[in-house]
Amino acid sequence: NEESLGYKELLAASQKVKSVPAAMCTVKEVWVDFNISSDTITLFRKVDNHEENLVLAMAKKLDADGLVNFITTNEVRYITEYNQVTAVGLFNSEVKTHLVIFANRGSKDYTKLKKQLGALAPEFTGKFLFVLINGGVKSNFKSLNYFGLKSTDLPRVGIYDGDSDRKWLLPEGEISTERVRDFCQSFLQGELKVSYILKLVSYCVIEVIKI
Repeated sequence: NEESLGYKELLAASQKVKSVPAAMCTVKEVWVDFNISSDTITLFRKVDNHEENLVLAMAKKLDADGLVNFITTNEVRYITEYNQVTAVGLFNSEVKTHLVIFANRGSKDYTKLKKQLGALAPEFTGKFLFVLINGGVKSNFKSLNYFGLKSTDLPRVGIYDGDSDRKWLLPEGEISTERVRDFCQSFLQGELKVSYILKLVSYCVIEVIKI
C-alpha cells in the first residue's frame, strides 16, 4: 500500500526517470517466480534479460535521488548513449559484446543512426549491447583512439568484445541496416575472430622474415 517502505520514494523517482515504466506488485505468488522473498525494488532490463534487485531492508539509505541513481546506473536501453553514468550499466552487464556507433552529435548522421540502429538492436537481444558514442566530446576521444579513429572520420561502426578485449571496424562505406546486421552475424558466426587470428599470424610471419 501507499505506506509501504519505498513506495513514496519509488513514485517520486519514477517522475524523474519517465523513460522507465514503474509498477507495484503485491501478489506473493509472482514474487516467487522472480526469487523475491521480501520488499524489493527490481529493475528489469529487456536488452539483456537482466534483473537488478534492491532489497529495501538492506538499503542503508532510501530516498528518491538514490533510487534515481539506482535506475539510471543499471538501466541499459536497446541503444544507449555512452556517458559516465551509463558506462557503469554497460560494463556491468552480462553481455560483454558492444556494437559501437561513433557519430558526432549535431550531425544528421547522429539522429539518423540512433533511430536506424536502435530499430535493429532488438534482433540481437542478449548478444550485443548497442552503444552510441558522441565523437565530438573530448571525454570520448579515448574510445575513438582505441578504434584508431578521429572525430573527422565519423560516422563509423565497430564491435568491441569485452571477453577477448578485441575490436573490429565495419569497413568504410554506407552504414546500412543490412551491412550492420551482416557485420554482427559475422562476429556471432566466428568469422571476424578467424580473420583477426589470420591477420595476427600473417603479421608474425612478416616480422620473422624481416628478422
